[in-house]
Amino acid sequence: MTFREVLTASHFSGPVLCAGVDPHPEVLADWGCSDSASGVQSFVSLVMTGVLESGVRAVKPQVALFERHGIAGMSALSALLGDLRSAGVLSIGDAKRGDIGSTMAAYADAWLLPGADFEVDALTVSPYLGVGAILPALERAVEHGKGVFVLAATSNPEAPSLQGAVRPSGLSVAQQVVNEVHAFHMDYPNSHSTHGVVVGATVDQNRLGLTLSAVPGMPVLAPGFGAQGVALSDARTLFPASQRLFPVAARSLLTGGPDGFADRIRYASAELGQ
Repeated sequence: MTFREVLTASHFSGPVLCAGVDPHPEVLADWGCSDSASGVQSFVSLVMTGVLESGVRAVKPQVALFERHGIAGMSALSALLGDLRSAGVLSIGDAKRGDIGSTMAAYADAWLLPGADFEVDALTVSPYLGVGAILPALERAVEHGKGVFVLAATSNPEAPSLQGAVRPSGLSVAQQVVNEVHAFHMDYPNSHSTHGVVVGATVDQNRLGLTLSAVPGMPVLAPGFGAQGVALSDARTLFPASQRLFPVAARSLLTGGPDGFADRIRYASAELGQ
């Protein structure tokens, strides 16, 4: 099933746990893998075993942590994405791509084109060259039933001064991003449910002037649960209006290595009421 089909299917009811796959050096060590391309390849194999055993429905690989190992690291990522696709598990590529014109179109082809080496079901993109600049990715997603998660409000300490800045309209930059993504839905009716936003779980939405209540059907990718101090049981409270919510947990699931990985995922899903 495509990302669009999953989100519009009658059996979809959020929030849906998204397991982050972040091969940090310390995570690799915890999993008995070396901080090398071969170590990442071993890690991917172990992760996939746990993913299949746990029944988790969405996985978000952090692309940079594969890319740092060069061609072999990216080959390991490609293999993971192919295995997830074969297993019917949604893949959300956390690549945060963002550029203009033909360059953005090239990024879109690399990640959202069926049959591409790095084909994902959904991709994170950065709109801070302007939401209009990422139009090629938005359009590719519509064409192929893929998803795009546009960064709106992130949890890094540098973010609020930019994302919370108030425009002449009275809206914060973060809210403007949400509104412009929503406007794309109005212009492209077939984009329904394929385009969402990234809002960190630790973000003070009120302080950023951010409200999602007007767009309840917009998918929201919410990293920051677990190790960053936000309980998965609070997901519905933090995002009360969002009907298609993907809370992300990574370190809290990966810490401890492969033994018990599937159990940690199942416990996390239970916290969400799944």
